[in-house]
Amino acid sequence: MAGGAVGADDFGGLFRDRFGESYRGENEYDREETLHNTYLANIVSTKQRLISLDAFRGATIAAMMLVNNLGSHTGAYAPLLHAEWHGLTPTDLIFPFFLWMVGVAMTFSFARRVEEGGDKGALIRHTVRRSALIFGLGLLLAGFPNYDLTTIRIPGVLQRIAVCYLIGALVFLYTTWKGQAAVIVGVCTAYWMLMTLYPVPGFGPGVLEPIGNFSQYIDWMVLPGHLYKAARVWDPEGIVSTLPAIATVLFGALAGHLLRSKRELVEKCAWLLATGVLLAVAGYGLGLAMPINKKIWTVSFAVVTAGLAQLGLGAFYWFIDGQGWKRWATPLVHYGSNAIVVYALSGLVARLWNLSGWRQPVYEAVFVPLGSPAFASMCFGLAHVLGLYLVAWFLYRKEWIIRL
Repeated sequence: MAGGAVGADDFGGLFRDRFGESYRGENEYDREETLHNTYLANIVSTKQRLISLDAFRGATIAAMMLVNNLGSHTGAYAPLLHAEWHGLTPTDLIFPFFLWMVGVAMTFSFARRVEEGGDKGALIRHTVRRSALIFGLGLLLAGFPNYDLTTIRIPGVLQRIAVCYLIGALVFLYTTWKGQAAVIVGVCTAYWMLMTLYPVPGFGPGVLEPIGNFSQYIDWMVLPGHLYKAARVWDPEGIVSTLPAIATVLFGALAGHLLRSKRELVEKCAWLLATGVLLAVAGYGLGLAMPINKKIWTVSFAVVTAGLAQLGLGAFYWFIDGQGWKRWATPLVHYGSNAIVVYALSGLVARLWNLSGWRQPVYEAVFVPLGSPAFASMCFGLAHVLGLYLVAWFLYRKEWIIRL
């Protein structure tokens, strides 16, 4: 059953049994192309770089490595664990923060490439190539070391980054901020309607539980046998939940427009913080109708985490780029300068650790005696983060910024 397709009519019974355009002239297109390239070039100032963005990204990657590499999830501190289903914990903020920063960074990198003479076609080729590399890296990590193509997990964290980056970049390259805001509304509305109105066979519409929701139904129908092993029949980085994740990237792009504008730093901070509060409040309000849920990336989750990400970067921007408090953030900048590479290496190290057979003995001999199970588990994760910092520091020291 895991490797075969499941008929729609059998869906509900199976889980109850097993798991309870018109033509326009060429000149008009040329004018639109010129105007949009001018728009892209005008949203930047040459060689501008936000240390705060690197630091915020670094803090996010460090946190991601920590929660992914706890000594044991049994008895771990609750803030270091994902919400079981509905709800929000600090750990649930990590991945949306990173995706949001993908959108912010996009406004910087694409506009810089326009300044350097790159045209839209070159930017699209670059985007497709980079997305393919990131997606492929995700598959390599998912299949390591056996690469069984019949069961390899196809969705994943890096795969979602790749897809959201690709779609978000195409939207960014072909629209202004107003168009990007419209796409956010569009994808969120489409997701909401699918999740609440489509009658899942055997369950009906509007189910938002682990089994029977529209997102889980599509994952199981399209990718049976290639899903997150711990869940088996759905994936937290699945197909339908990618829609609001794209909105997360575009929320970041809107914040990037603000940061690239010619406003004074104080004004930018004020706008970041004010709109961050509004988004967070709106997200919690939406949560009354559709619960905040990371595992299916609900609209309320996308909106509230975008707001909280703006508040976080707004604070980093004020203190680091505004007040010049940069020294304390240096280790975070080291992580953030090669974020994808460090994250991928972290996953590889963790898998090698498990394959070696030494992980559990080392954990029990070195970390368990340090204190409570929660403290020992956190210390093991921190040791992993600190070990990867040496790699991040070395790459930064050598000025090796690896761009996939």
